[in-house]
Amino acid sequence: MPVCLILNGSLFAWCLGGKGVRTTNEFFRKASHAVAEAVGSPWAFVVALGIILAWAATGPLFDFSDTWQLVINTGTTIITFLMVFLIQNTQNSDAKAMHLKLDELIRGVEGARNRLVDLEQLTDEELDALQEQFERIRERAAKGRDVTPELNELAGEVEAVKEQSEVETQGPAEDRRPAA
Repeated sequence: MPVCLILNGSLFAWCLGGKGVRTTNEFFRKASHAVAEAVGSPWAFVVALGIILAWAATGPLFDFSDTWQLVINTGTTIITFLMVFLIQNTQNSDAKAMHLKLDELIRGVEGARNRLVDLEQLTDEELDALQEQFERIRERAAKGRDVTPELNELAGEVEAVKEQSEVETQGPAEDRRPAA
């Protein structure tokens, strides 16, 4: 059974017989994953459906009053509000892990283009342009044409876009030079 303390704005959980003190992030991460796993199960759906059916069945008992409707509206709103944060935390964690795994695979495969490793840093417009180029390459490959020149050109364009993004975020090169 966890005992939680709030100290200087941080949450520390100490579990009897457990691993000791945990930070807020670790606690929230584990709780988010556990809740996401639980609410994503078929049993959670059955329970939610049962609650809705029980609520609907009590409608005649309460003459379908405003209070009767307010109960389900308030309950679902609160649950939805809290679930947004839990699910987003789980999605962020999963996406970060997936990116790291893909980056490792790209770096580990001989002949893979390492320039594509950190595409998540590009803007939506840059990613859309890149996707259109890959679609054109895929169409050419489907027709049996050699796409090596297009792939090499695309890799160069990706590098140019990355360099341009770095310049825009860091300022002109002369501003980034170390002082002599």
